[in-house]
Amino acid sequence: MSATKNNVYTVSKLNGEVRQILEGQLGKIWLNGEISNFSSPSSGHWYLTLKDNFSQIRCAMFKGRNQSVRFRPANGQQVLVKGAISVYEPRGDYQLLIESMLPAGDGLLAQEFEALKMKLAAEGLFANDTKRPLPKNIQRIGVITSATGAALRDVLHVLARRDPSIEVVVYPTQVQGGAASQLICNAIQQANRRLEVDVLLLTRGGGSLEDLWCFNNELLAHAIYNSAIPVVSAVGHEVDTTISDYVADVRAPTPSAGAELLSQDKGNKTDKLITMTARLQQSMRHYQLHQHSRLDSLQHQLQRHDPIRRLQQYEQRFDELQMRLNNALQHLISRLTLQQQQLNSRLQQCSPVNHLKVEGNRLTFLQTRFNDAAKSYFRQADVRLQQAVHHLETVSPLSTLTRGYSITKHNDKVLTDPAKVKSGDVLKTQLKQGEVISKVV
Repeated sequence: MSATKNNVYTVSKLNGEVRQILEGQLGKIWLNGEISNFSSPSSGHWYLTLKDNFSQIRCAMFKGRNQSVRFRPANGQQVLVKGAISVYEPRGDYQLLIESMLPAGDGLLAQEFEALKMKLAAEGLFANDTKRPLPKNIQRIGVITSATGAALRDVLHVLARRDPSIEVVVYPTQVQGGAASQLICNAIQQANRRLEVDVLLLTRGGGSLEDLWCFNNELLAHAIYNSAIPVVSAVGHEVDTTISDYVADVRAPTPSAGAELLSQDKGNKTDKLITMTARLQQSMRHYQLHQHSRLDSLQHQLQRHDPIRRLQQYEQRFDELQMRLNNALQHLISRLTLQQQQLNSRLQQCSPVNHLKVEGNRLTFLQTRFNDAAKSYFRQADVRLQQAVHHLETVSPLSTLTRGYSITKHNDKVLTDPAKVKSGDVLKTQLKQGEVISKVV
């Protein structure tokens, strides 16, 4: 067999070529999956696996990217991520380098919003040259909103304060829920059939992305675009942005701002400033939309030659080696701990403390036996003493005295013969209790 020199690859070169092919062909993608094997080393990078019921893919999100994530990922959590396919060359594993991460629910809505925005922008619904200027002398305003919402009260309050002469025609409709988009379209079409107002104000108060989702509808976008009456979109708060804001001729940040935009403030030029600001913001959004697409293209080209990508490969390799080192150290520590426990057990068996404890127990046992023997000896001695006392008392002369007898002494000697005393001698007679002193007559 023979092979040309150009067809012989090293493993490193092959992995590098595969990485460039994957990064060049696929670019950035959105991926929905469940998190597993999530880890966060001391470097601050995140490593995880995204899986579904049949497949899985390794992912990495580096520190500079994951700092913008507003929640802490956890195993089992469903997420939507955006990133670029690459290859981790040291292992030859292809992986997804994550740039942004959202919870699955919010992420899907955001993805649908971006896709619809790109589609409508490509169709020209956001083009500045299609925007109609607002009438200079507005006499009647059509308000499309909920008849019971706070937005209508705010609009009426602002118009009454700034220009009470303006008439208001309310086209009541739902502004939340699945059927709201079609009902809003019907209200716009009704206003265009009647042609009784100078401008339409499409408005509602703030809310979550789900609450404002009816304003991100393609049919509603075309209804606003095809309206013969200029449309001002004042949906949500200043930070909220909907498709209706992009399609409308003018976007106001809040319902109150929309009412101020359409009313004269007693000769004040504030309304003109608001109009110019709104148009400037609208132009900036369209410009940003155009530049965002161009930026994505340039970033994609830059990523193919970006040295940071190689550095990230080394950082990921470092994290992998660090985790392997930690595991090896833990295993070594566990093995040494087990050996130490075994040696301690053997040392305890040979320790003189145990022998002293055994001898101490033996000494306690002998001391107990000695005490018991001494007590037994003293009891027996006491019994013998009692018997001797009883025997002594039996033969004692004192016991005779208890029966009424007495002992007479002369000069401390027992008197047994009366002839040994004379008149005038003193005698002592001992009785059972006490003694009697007498004198011989």
